[in-house]
Amino acid sequence: MPLIYVTSPIHPDVLQALSSTGEVRLGYGPNAVAYTDIQQQVDAVFLRGGHISAQMIAASPKLRIVARHGAGYDNVDHQAAAERGVWVTNTPGANRRSVVEHVFALLLGVSRKLQLATDQTRDRVWAADRLSLTGIELEGRTLGLIGFGDIGQHVAPVAEAFGMNVLATDPAYDASFDARLVDLDTLLAKADVVSLHVPLQSSTRNLIGRPEIAKMKAGAILINTSRGGVIDEAAVADALRSGQLGGAGIDVLAAENTDMINPFSCNTFPVSDLPNLLVTPHVAGQTNESLLRVGMSAVDAIRAVLRGEPPLHPVNEPVSRAFD
Repeated sequence: MPLIYVTSPIHPDVLQALSSTGEVRLGYGPNAVAYTDIQQQVDAVFLRGGHISAQMIAASPKLRIVARHGAGYDNVDHQAAAERGVWVTNTPGANRRSVVEHVFALLLGVSRKLQLATDQTRDRVWAADRLSLTGIELEGRTLGLIGFGDIGQHVAPVAEAFGMNVLATDPAYDASFDARLVDLDTLLAKADVVSLHVPLQSSTRNLIGRPEIAKMKAGAILINTSRGGVIDEAAVADALRSGQLGGAGIDVLAAENTDMINPFSCNTFPVSDLPNLLVTPHVAGQTNESLLRVGMSAVDAIRAVLRGEPPLHPVNEPVSRAFD
């Protein structure tokens, strides 16, 4: 029976499906097993949290697939996996609705100052200064989408339903593809809200830094549900303090699992010091429905590879396959 390693908690129905596929070992919980304890025997890794490095792959002679729970795959060395004949897969689109809804949860939270209002109420202060809680409406505002792939294209119609104008930029598309597509400088200059929907790559690291923020409208709102490293966190912190950015809704950090009193890796972005900042702990894709869809998509990939078939959503091309 194949051995399947699960790095982090997953939907119970997904865990049951995996248990019917092979022998499951968990990397979490009271009976957690360290990867080093099973690396010689493991056939498949179900990767949610954590990282799978080139060294871990090299130490796993039977490994055939790392199935990523989610669309991003920057936490696995997919090139090293390909060189070892190991598939790496992801689950594009499976958490789309959840992420799209979270974009607007963050945007509405920031634009209506819900964090500040909630904090005041919890402190038993009933709107002592109503003017400080004055928000803005979305209708008539311009949303700029940096990245117009699967998520961005589904954010757009929701924004338009709010009465927003939508602009987008994406190097993968020509302007003739969609009238909303513009270059990055145009988007930054015209957008009241900028929302990021790009993978973390060398070309996107610190994509939004001091020069880009300076090109944005004073008081614009920044939303990031993609990856933490695509923004310069110190620059965003300074812009929130100065008012160049009116607010930010952030679901992803460059260094996660950190002290949330001071969560940004630059150590200049304490939540308590920035009332115009709303931070959530990488949960944009975390709804019950989404976790089930994403998890079952990853299970399907594992089952396919263990049957000797190519998976539906590979992100690499193994140079050799033991099952060919």
